[in-house]
Amino acid sequence: MDRRSFLAATAAGAAALGVPTVLRAQNREPIRVGFPLPLTGPFSALANDLQRGATLAVEEVNARGGVLGRRMEVLFRDDQLKPAVGAQRTKELIENEKVQFVVGGLAAHVQMAINEQTKKSRVLFVSVSQSDEISARPDTSPLTFHEALNPTITCRAVGSWVAQNLGTKWWIVYADYAWGKQCNAVLTDVLAKHGGTLLGATPYPLGNAEFVAHLPKIQAAKPDVLLSATPGADNIAFLKQVMSFGMKKQMRIAQPLQWMPVTKEGGPDLYAGVYAGINFYWEVEETIPSARRYVAAFRQRFGTPPLDYSSYGYSGILELARGVELAKSTDSDAVANALRAHPVYDHYKGKQWWRGCDNKSFQDLWIVRGREPDKVRGEWGLLDVVNRVPADERLDRSCAEKGLA
Repeated sequence: MDRRSFLAATAAGAAALGVPTVLRAQNREPIRVGFPLPLTGPFSALANDLQRGATLAVEEVNARGGVLGRRMEVLFRDDQLKPAVGAQRTKELIENEKVQFVVGGLAAHVQMAINEQTKKSRVLFVSVSQSDEISARPDTSPLTFHEALNPTITCRAVGSWVAQNLGTKWWIVYADYAWGKQCNAVLTDVLAKHGGTLLGATPYPLGNAEFVAHLPKIQAAKPDVLLSATPGADNIAFLKQVMSFGMKKQMRIAQPLQWMPVTKEGGPDLYAGVYAGINFYWEVEETIPSARRYVAAFRQRFGTPPLDYSSYGYSGILELARGVELAKSTDSDAVANALRAHPVYDHYKGKQWWRGCDNKSFQDLWIVRGREPDKVRGEWGLLDVVNRVPADERLDRSCAEKGLA
């Protein structure tokens, strides 16, 4: 064999031995994941954050050779925050794009429409929106997994902390759709169990954040705490109107959830002193090893720390990849069974697990408080962590209460 032939053979052998998984992943049909989310509308900032987390997860999976020697692809589609559009986009992803799995559904009412399509097609769905019904009868299924927190968990955790630390005379303002209604019901129940007084509750149409007509009545009632279940861009409008009435100086403001993109858009003057729950805040990297690795990878890729909803997208994609590897199959039933058989995982925040009866993820959450403007640390250091609430199945409804046992 001459030198040229020898070098060619050696190079071919090295390629075959050194990077076979990557080559196979590139040459075989990819594993396709559909991802409907509201890229337009009042939740667009949250959706963009969610999209970045999912993108990072797919890139990490492919960088290590894909799954079962196949690349992963994620196909993002705008559901416009409308259930009918979310259902149609999901149907198109399954029937036309031939996706094997679906992740997404940022809004509670839209994810239910997505779930109906995935159930009909027997496609595994990982929901990343807050909802109580998504993991309960009649809406759930053996192929419906819920990665996000839900209103019962967040409102029990945040409501209990608020009652114990901020006061027990409340007024609740909530968006009149699935998530807001569920928050109102759970907060009302929590307050009653703590012997508190509900002075009033004000629903409003999602996306129509006009509160001025209601605020004088709330102000006159003199609650200890004004509880706000006003999501996305509505949250900024709500707090601006509350500030214009001087109410931040008269009562404590708390909310079941803090949304980092919304907090950044509103600014520290608006969010200073506001208490909330959150599924992930990047400064917990100081104490959690998986968070430290995740924050570093996200910073390197996007130039900012990961936020709350990017983390759901990241974990949802990585759990699909883990399930496929465990099952050694892309069959939805096989992947679902594999995740239930191996329920514990840790992609970005410490230990999480799937409860076998309802495919609900249990995870830590944190109580945070908006920092005063002179205490903000850089562009995204907007919050102080006040308390960690450990993962606990007792914070959610039992499977019997969900009609599953």
